[in-house]
Amino acid sequence: MRKIRRSKKRGPVVSKKVTYDGINFASGLEKYMYIALKQNGIKAVYENRTFVLIPGFYFDSQSYERTANAKGEYKDRGMKSIQPIKYTPDFEGEGFIIECKGRANETFSMRWKLFKKHITEQLPGIVLYKPQNQKECDKTVELILESQKRLRDKNIEKDK
Repeated sequence: MRKIRRSKKRGPVVSKKVTYDGINFASGLEKYMYIALKQNGIKAVYENRTFVLIPGFYFDSQSYERTANAKGEYKDRGMKSIQPIKYTPDFEGEGFIIECKGRANETFSMRWKLFKKHITEQLPGIVLYKPQNQKECDKTVELILESQKRLRDKNIEKDK
């Protein structure tokens, strides 16, 4: 009897890139969200702008370490420019931002928290949605439509 060998997946999650309507999406879930928004008449733009969560700076001290991937020589890697931490959400519309996230990598949760802090301080009132599957994309569309209806009803009441 032969033993069946199962290999564990290793390495980062690699999503399948998809092109639709001339837009290059990073995943099939983003494409699904785009189609759902479009079919329901919800205006949103794909990867419209990048937010700087923490600005870059110059580190003017010594820092003994290996490279980020833990390879290479242990040496002084200080005295250099540190890149800013940025975040580009998938979709941005009037009053909302959507981040489609099937499987997150190890840095995503920290970047998401920093993004939430940025929204709280710089764009209060923006609603964030983070659907992780097609069912949640559909729910996101429902929630946005309900929100838009409430806003329209509120404006009609105000005009009376």
